[in-house]
Amino acid sequence: MKAHALRTSQSALGTYYRRSCARMDKAKAVTAAAHKLARLIYSLLSKGQEYTDQAQAYYEERYRQRVLHNLQRKAQRLGMSLVPVTPDSATV
Repeated sequence: MKAHALRTSQSALGTYYRRSCARMDKAKAVTAAAHKLARLIYSLLSKGQEYTDQAQAYYEERYRQRVLHNLQRKAQRLGMSLVPVTPDSATV
């Protein structure tokens, strides 16, 4: 039930749940979020640590960096390179 309540959460777990919902149906996304939450709780209890939420912005930035890295790898395999776009050259 807690995993389903993540849909309105502004935490990293809430962001993970919403991103999962975009890729798969809601039942599987709830199961994936519950599994992630269970692993997190087990890790905290077994190590005796305290949970610190990384916040939604941290998760989004990590996701953005991961996507950018994957795009750079794909472009390199195709013999291309990515060039950053400046804000004034973005409008065509």
